[in-house]
Amino acid sequence: MEEVLVYGAGERCAGCVNLPSSEETAEWLKAALDRKYPNRQIAVRYIDIHSQLSGAEAIFAAKVIDEDLFYPVIVVQNEIVSEGNPRLKDLYAVLEDQSATA
Repeated sequence: MEEVLVYGAGERCAGCVNLPSSEETAEWLKAALDRKYPNRQIAVRYIDIHSQLSGAEAIFAAKVIDEDLFYPVIVVQNEIVSEGNPRLKDLYAVLEDQSATA
């Protein structure tokens, strides 16, 4: 199963007050991916950067905080696809490329 990780926080960053929350973004990304790829199993998982995490998730959450990345930060296979307001075209391109190399 493919996985898209959405790192963020319950509160919006100062520059993102007019955008959906990170959790809301994860929900609409899941709906958009299900419509675009009905025959692929793509999990979209929201990860709160301020929650108790371990392993790679904790390391990446610390990176989001330490480097002041704009969240939500969208990650596919340990690579940042976007930060802040995500563009579906960018995510689709990464998933298409991933599918072509599989």
